[in-house]
Amino acid sequence: MTDSERIRRFILDYFYVTDPRALSDETSLIDSGLVDSTGMMGVIMFIEGEFGIQVGDRDTTPDNLESIAKIAAFVQRKRDQASAAALDA
Repeated sequence: MTDSERIRRFILDYFYVTDPRALSDETSLIDSGLVDSTGMMGVIMFIEGEFGIQVGDRDTTPDNLESIAKIAAFVQRKRDQASAAALDA
């Protein structure tokens, strides 16, 4: 299962989505009303638990968390950063 699929499954399980077929990877979770500020805490907890990634205050931006595609890209960037840091150590 890809990261996007794992994120999608979480969104569909955790939030009330009236039409799952209408939820694309680019759908804004915030603008669509699916996720509010409290729900975003659930998304962050999911990312940290599912992917073993720390989400810092500076990471909580729409560029990182607005859609399934942006969350998946954020997860990959964090993995890449961790790999690069491990190589530098």
